[in-house]
Amino acid sequence: MNKTLKAGLVLLIFSPVMAFAHTGGGQTSGFQHGILHPISGIDHLLAMIAVGLWASQLGGRAYWAVPSTFVVAMILGGMIGFSGVFIPFTEEGILVSILVLGLFIATTFKLSTNTSMVAVGLFAVFHGSAHGVEIEPSVSTLPFTAGFALVTMVIHLFGIGLGLAMQRTNLVLFVRWLGGAIALSGIYLAVS
Repeated sequence: MNKTLKAGLVLLIFSPVMAFAHTGGGQTSGFQHGILHPISGIDHLLAMIAVGLWASQLGGRAYWAVPSTFVVAMILGGMIGFSGVFIPFTEEGILVSILVLGLFIATTFKLSTNTSMVAVGLFAVFHGSAHGVEIEPSVSTLPFTAGFALVTMVIHLFGIGLGLAMQRTNLVLFVRWLGGAIALSGIYLAVS
C-alpha cells in the first residue's frame, strides 16, 4: 500500500470531528458558504467522490447521468429540508449511501444507468435534506444552493477523473481498494 493511501486512511480514522457535515451550525447563507459547505464534512466528500468513481466504472451515459441525477435530487432534498418537512433517518441514509456506494465500487457492481440514477437520487435526497434543514428561513436559499451544487459537481468530476485515470493506467484495483476504504469509512462514521 503506498504512503499516500496509508496517510489518507489514517486521516479518516482519526477524523471524528470532521465526521458529519450536518452539524446544524455555521454559516448557511450566500454563495461562498455554499461553496465551502460540501467540503466541511468527510461524509459528504466521501459520498460525492464515490458517486464519481462509480459513474466512471459504469461508463457510457452514466458519466453524466448519475452525477447529474445526484445534484438535482440533492437540490430537491434541500428544498424539502428548507421547507420544514422532516425526512426520517437522514443521517443514517447518508451513512448508508457511503457504505453502499463504497461496496458498489469495491465489487464493481453494475446496475443499469436508470437504476443507478434512482439509487443515487434516493441517497441525494438525504444529503440535500440534511443541508436544507440547516438553512435559516430568513435567508435566500438560491446563492447557497448554487454554490453547494457547483462544488458537488466538481467533486463528482474529480471522482470520475480519478476513476478514468486509474483505468487508463491499469490501476483499476486501486479504485476497488478506494471503494473498500469508502465503505469502511461509512462503517466507522456509523459507529463513532
